[in-house]
Amino acid sequence: MNTETLDRPLISNGFTLPPQMLGKLQPTDPSLPMNDLREQYRAQGYLWLKQVLDRNEVLAFRHRFFAAFEEAGLLAPGSDAVDGIYSGYEDKETARKILMEAVRWASYESFCFAPPIWQFYEAFLGGPVYLHKRKIVRYTRPYDPNCTGAHYDLTYLRGGTDSVCTSWIPIGDIPVEMGGLVYLEGSDRWGRETEEEFRRKNAELSPEERISAYNKNMTQGGWLSKDLPNLAARMGTRWLVADYEAGDMMVHSAYMIHAATLNESSENRLRLSTDIRYQLVREEIDQRWQNHWSLDDML
Repeated sequence: MNTETLDRPLISNGFTLPPQMLGKLQPTDPSLPMNDLREQYRAQGYLWLKQVLDRNEVLAFRHRFFAAFEEAGLLAPGSDAVDGIYSGYEDKETARKILMEAVRWASYESFCFAPPIWQFYEAFLGGPVYLHKRKIVRYTRPYDPNCTGAHYDLTYLRGGTDSVCTSWIPIGDIPVEMGGLVYLEGSDRWGRETEEEFRRKNAELSPEERISAYNKNMTQGGWLSKDLPNLAARMGTRWLVADYEAGDMMVHSAYMIHAATLNESSENRLRLSTDIRYQLVREEIDQRWQNHWSLDDML
């Protein structure tokens, strides 16, 4: 276990994570033998693959994405789109329209289908793979108090295989101060136990309700908690954080508990990332994920 800690607190949904509740993710060299990567994944519930993507291509997509939001007033006047400097204002209706267009761009589809990604998954999973059509791209404004709460992804993917893998990809450098994903150390096992408990509770529900993250046995839209310090204390563990760089890719299991923290960028930068799901094509696919992501799709 990595015992390295941080020297500053982090905030998520108004709750403060003190330094003693924080640790650092273990980076992974993607050139390691595949069996070593699989063993790390089983042991940790995640892989932090360093520079597996072309940094320049990632930054080029970041530039393209933010340049599209010029008409929404999202970026500071005169700034370079690749820097993603927030103006302090946006026309929300226009921004929403552009975002819902962006998830349908051929360039975004191409980004998610980058050969280093699908080739990694074919080797890692041991066969032809499938990319879920529902792919999410998010930008996070500095000091927006609303952060993603603690959850594990199978909550939203119960209609398919539990071997699905999530890739969270930083589109630009995301140091700890800008938030990014945080992972609850050792939580893959706890997530499996929690899901088994929900499976028992959901047994008498209809098939549609049983797979829903919003059924009567779930809370906060499928989140386990917004209170990250309390969750870490209950489990006797820590939240792991990282200074992510453009070119990195996270891979985590459907049971690994994760969340996000406040974007406290000292340079007023917008955080941009995408999360996509790959699985073996021969395994069961959750049909609810066969449409483009929309902000109101209740998944």
